[in-house]
Amino acid sequence: MARMYSRKKGKSRSYKPVEKKIGSWMTYKPKEVELLVIKLAKGNQSPSQIGLHLRDHYGIPDVKTITEKSISEILKEKKLLAEIPEDVMALLKKEVFLNKHVEKNIHDESAIRGRLITQSKIRKLVKYYKNTGRLPIEWKYNPKEIALLIE
Repeated sequence: MARMYSRKKGKSRSYKPVEKKIGSWMTYKPKEVELLVIKLAKGNQSPSQIGLHLRDHYGIPDVKTITEKSISEILKEKKLLAEIPEDVMALLKKEVFLNKHVEKNIHDESAIRGRLITQSKIRKLVKYYKNTGRLPIEWKYNPKEIALLIE
């Protein structure tokens, strides 16, 4: 079956190993990893940036394997998790950029289509996060307010 927005087929990508085990090179205890996550979060890094930083600089391949909690769960416990989820915020920034571009370039049909696709992705994610309780039920997606929030 084809992808929803790109007419592409297939699922070619890399996968995490099936066997969840801590590598022999790991010298960090679960409490130390949690403290590192908290320290990086206080430095205004998103959960995905924290994971990349821990992988690249500390040699920690997977936080969940060590601590048995995801980075988001650790941040939620310490009340450091952002109000708007990271993936929604990235799509909102993309939409603000596309809106500015379409205002300048009115006849750019591919940008107009890209904006529509981005808006539908935002609506789907917002609906999901409202159902899971990550966003409050009364949270509204309003493109004009979002532009002010991001800028």
